[in-house]
Amino acid sequence: MFTGIIEKIGIVTDIISSNNNISFWIKSPISEELSIDQSVAHNGVCLTVEEIIEGKHRVTAIQETLNKTNLKQWKKNSFINLERCLPMNGRLDGHLVQGHIDSVAICLEIAEKQGSWEYTFEFDPKFASLIIEKGSITVNGISLTLFEVTKHSFRVAIIPYTYEHTNMQHLIRGDEVNIEFDMIGKYINRMMELRK
Repeated sequence: MFTGIIEKIGIVTDIISSNNNISFWIKSPISEELSIDQSVAHNGVCLTVEEIIEGKHRVTAIQETLNKTNLKQWKKNSFINLERCLPMNGRLDGHLVQGHIDSVAICLEIAEKQGSWEYTFEFDPKFASLIIEKGSITVNGISLTLFEVTKHSFRVAIIPYTYEHTNMQHLIRGDEVNIEFDMIGKYINRMMELRK
């Protein structure tokens, strides 16, 4: 379980394809602090640490993960948001995040607002029932609040600290981002569907 509060930014240093899987080596300030078999969110995707060498760690994405996320677009020197799982006695500063990506969204617009930034994203309308005005969402693993929600788009606002300490600063129009909808909303939506 995660909270959507990014700890550090990592950089992809190497990419290795093996059959349908892709392994990524990530260099980061926290790589040496990780342990083998630990769960770490990478752009919001929960991945298992498999190897740690000289300030870098390796994770592998299987085909299902590659199909639902933006990992297939990662390249050498891509910037990756990293968050370790929430300890049981930790603070929930964001919202409950599973690290299970629901879909990708496309960045349509980036607007600087004199010290803050607003991003507009387009998503598959089939997920429209899972987001609400002023609700929570994760974008590349970042816990954010939605506004100007429509059936196929939403906006989020980024404060300077988040901009400087996540890969939002490197995002450009047309980029894909990983999105995970609020877990509580998904459970409620599922219960309502089963009552029909």
